[in-house]
Amino acid sequence: MSGAAMGVSFARRAPISPDMERPILLWFKRDLRVQDHCALVHASRLGPILAVYVVEPEFWAGTDASGRQYAFLRESLESLRDDLARLGLGLVVRVGDAVAVLEALRAAHRVTHLVSHEETGNRWSDARDRRVADWARGQGVEWHEMPQSGVVRRLCSRDDWQGRRDAFMGAPVIGTVQGARGAAVVSDDVPTPEALGLSDPCPLRQKGGRRAAQRALDSFLTTRGETYQRAMSSPLAGARACSRISPHLAFGTLSMREAVQLGAAAPGGRGPDWARAMRSFQARLAWRDHFMQKLEDEPEIERRCLHPAYEGLRPRVPDAARLAAWSQGETGLPFVDACMRALIATGWLNFRMRAMVMAVASYHLWLDWRSTGPVLARYFTDYEPGIHWPQVQMQSGTTGMNTIRIYNPVKQGLDQDRGGEFTRRWVPELSSVPDEHLHRPWAWSGAAALLGRAYPAPIVDPVAAARAAREAVWACRRTHRGDAETARIVTRHASRKRPRRAKSKAEDVQLSLDL
Repeated sequence: MSGAAMGVSFARRAPISPDMERPILLWFKRDLRVQDHCALVHASRLGPILAVYVVEPEFWAGTDASGRQYAFLRESLESLRDDLARLGLGLVVRVGDAVAVLEALRAAHRVTHLVSHEETGNRWSDARDRRVADWARGQGVEWHEMPQSGVVRRLCSRDDWQGRRDAFMGAPVIGTVQGARGAAVVSDDVPTPEALGLSDPCPLRQKGGRRAAQRALDSFLTTRGETYQRAMSSPLAGARACSRISPHLAFGTLSMREAVQLGAAAPGGRGPDWARAMRSFQARLAWRDHFMQKLEDEPEIERRCLHPAYEGLRPRVPDAARLAAWSQGETGLPFVDACMRALIATGWLNFRMRAMVMAVASYHLWLDWRSTGPVLARYFTDYEPGIHWPQVQMQSGTTGMNTIRIYNPVKQGLDQDRGGEFTRRWVPELSSVPDEHLHRPWAWSGAAALLGRAYPAPIVDPVAAARAAREAVWACRRTHRGDAETARIVTRHASRKRPRRAKSKAEDVQLSLDL
């Protein structure tokens, strides 16, 4: 797939001549930057660099991929191309299957070394990497995979994970490589979303690229972050107070180590609110790696309940009407609908509300997480499989070890949007409902003229649905409490860090990944 009609155009270069030194294939994946990039540094020490990014149509056809994510990616590739050019390097884009692309480059340019960062992705990317490993072995290509986060490959025990993670984050940030040599190779164009069959309007999504990442982190660490700890639970205030670097961490336009060290170096002396905010920020960065380690250790989390006792708890074939209503923000539960509509339009939602909409889907609507998880994955511009799937299961009560949390959607609305500004913005159908009934419009005297007409009646009774779900989930939990599988899960996945007693719900470490 190439040609100007396909999308962003890259500079054309002449093919490498047969008598030139063999280039080192540098494969960019979810690490779209040149700063703190140990794979780039390592490749530069081995020889001239042939930097490649593979747009894989099969990946973008997956149930957890979306146009908003691809749009962010395209902007990030543009930024990466510019940064590489400043180093005297080009970026070669290819469209197709990764193994086929890498083999074509190997054959054309006599490649013997492939360098990349380790990736903790979804099942599809894991299978693709296994195929690449088989190809490399078969062709005699040495594949160097470098760590880029606190996730540890082939971890034997969680007992020493925290120390290893902290050591990685404490190591010096790698400077921009100097003196790198590039291999001149012709690039394809970056396909347009339409060429990949992606249509996903998201008018208010965050922009991709290194400059956008730097602006987000800098504004957070200098001004926006001061109210982080107390504002993060609000979908309205949190949109400004949270760092908003999560998509940049997901696509690698910013490294985790940069975020950790810049956060630690943020100017102090600005009062207790600022100090608490920065401590919370560091804690959430650490919890991000903690959850990604779960998927690295047990990839089956993406498709099977972590504890097998919960298989069959909910119907695998979802209630189509409930799933559609939840997905579109039409459940008749105002605060839930406002959160879903905001997510659809912006690609972002603060973590507490992410937990709530998932919990409502799992408990009140009794939908299996394997039907709702992909919906949220597509909506999140910052979709990170290592966080998403462990969290989806945790909020559905299928891990066998985490506390069961059944959010009351009415109470959450009253707690986080008592004045109704957020809800009224995203659910304008409720403009005539008085404030005291906004989050419970069915209790309003004018409900008959509104519900089922301008706005749906609630598809479930939230109190009765929560009660039934609680009984079912706790009945299942009693069947496996203390069994060997529960002990295995705790040993393999539980944090070794002793949690401090939370002073407020906003400080609950299990619910605090608001980046």
